Amino acid sequence: MTIQRYRGICVVILTLMFFCGVSGNLWAQDEDESELSAEAPQDDDAAGELSEADRATMALDSTATQWSFQFAWQVMPDYHDDVLANGETRKPGNTDFAQLRIVAPIAMKSFTILPRVTIRHYENPQGQSGIGNTEIFGLIIPKSWDWGSGRFGIGPLVTLPGSEEVARDEWGYGLAMAVVNAKGNWFYGILMTQVWRAIEPDQQRPPDPVNDTNPLGIVPIVNYKLAKGWYISNGDMVAQYDWESGQLYIPIAFRLGKVLVRAKHTWNFYGEYRTSLVYKGWDGSAVKNSYRINATYSIPVG
Repeated sequence: MTIQRYRGICVVILTLMFFCGVSGNLWAQDEDESELSAEAPQDDDAAGELSEADRATMALDSTATQWSFQFAWQVMPDYHDDVLANGETRKPGNTDFAQLRIVAPIAMKSFTILPRVTIRHYENPQGQSGIGNTEIFGLIIPKSWDWGSGRFGIGPLVTLPGSEEVARDEWGYGLAMAVVNAKGNWFYGILMTQVWRAIEPDQQRPPDPVNDTNPLGIVPIVNYKLAKGWYISNGDMVAQYDWESGQLYIPIAFRLGKVLVRAKHTWNFYGEYRTSLVYKGWDGSAVKNSYRINATYSIPVG
């Protein structure tokens, strides 16, 4: 099977998973409403079986069975400009981005699929802008892997080419894995992603072959719920490990957020500060100061 055909199959499957989540849940909602109309009058709260505490936890949980629409803006005005081991000055990364992330759950009897699409629009220090590497993955969670307070899931991951000025102009294929759990006021877990670059069969490689394995992405998740919907978190900390060189990059972040639970939906607002913790042995860019504001609108399913 050629790379082109494999690429097409992956994109078609994940796209169908996403839109099946849209149509399937709308159809199921219509069925539920029809059944309810034939029975006794029901409460207006579509998620009445869930407590407010449960809904607040779901707002922090990217693996929860709920529709999610995330809008974020992040600025990275400062990067470390120290000298690397090869004698070159560390290069800065992009200066800001706007992010849209949509989750469209597909709830089945024996498992749940969580198709997620992440689109970012970046700007670089030269003033150029464009779409980054769009990320599509479908986390698959069998019912037996959901123990009530948490769950484990794994699924395919595809990254699409982005604008050459701000992203990689290449396809990537891999896997995403997540495990989360809630206990008391704590919600914690880990998300891991691994992508391999797609190399066309007829593409001429450079004299020194480029490693086709992208760095392993490791995202620790730690949230602590405070009173009245407020919470603190370690934020969007994406650590990276390069298999080829053994280099490690670890950011550190702090997030303060507020969850607003309503009858049929939930809002999650937060502000976040991030910097680099471990970066001296990393040849890529290392952010010095980064700021993010976010608004996420979610609707529980069922």
